[in-house]
Amino acid sequence: MIIFPAIDLKHGQCVRLFKGDMNQATVFNNNPAQQAQEFEKAGFKFLHIVDLDGAIEGKTVNENSVKEILKSVKIPVQLGGGIRSIATIEKWLALGVNRVILGTAAAKNPQLVIDACKKFPGKIVIGIDAKDGKVAIEGWVKTSEISAIDLAKKLEYCGASAIIYTDISRDGTLSGVDIEGTKKLAESLMIPVIASGGISDLEDVLKIKELEKFGVIGTIIGRALYDKKINSADLVNL
Repeated sequence: MIIFPAIDLKHGQCVRLFKGDMNQATVFNNNPAQQAQEFEKAGFKFLHIVDLDGAIEGKTVNENSVKEILKSVKIPVQLGGGIRSIATIEKWLALGVNRVILGTAAAKNPQLVIDACKKFPGKIVIGIDAKDGKVAIEGWVKTSEISAIDLAKKLEYCGASAIIYTDISRDGTLSGVDIEGTKKLAESLMIPVIASGGISDLEDVLKIKELEKFGVIGTIIGRALYDKKINSADLVNL
């Protein structure tokens, strides 16, 4: 199973939000590149980065911070937040991003996802963020009418590498991951699923690992790592 330590960027800082609320952000590091290096030194094999400001504004905002991260580590990076065009995807892949995450674009412009998967095979991940079962968009500020499962089924054969499923009500809360919801989604799809939101301890991670047989290939961990609720060495050795 792949463990993705998360770096969420707001105003050039590494933060964690509470339930996706931009007004409830805790700053954990003023130097995101340094944080990325710490994760790499700890033995993680992948990084998950989200430009939170970009997700709301619909365009890249924390570009300099992302570029610094890319220069500072050798491990693959997946990036999301405000990426809404083929040109932006192409730019980030050229700059060294390994995979691009399409979230709001997937909900509002599915054709973009289809086109991107054809143009950049193996480089596109779909981000589905759910609130009460409905897909949230534009930095989680708005909720659409489409359900998470319906959107996933609509796009599962477009050629994306995986779907990241986040339960917003749990994100940043350390309240435990949505095991049943993640399992239900993974069971209904052919495309691999990455679980996200609410992981509080190693036990939560082990519960997700048990879902590998249903198609869950990894999990994204944020606050539990920053608050040292989980020992990095335990994750690296899973």
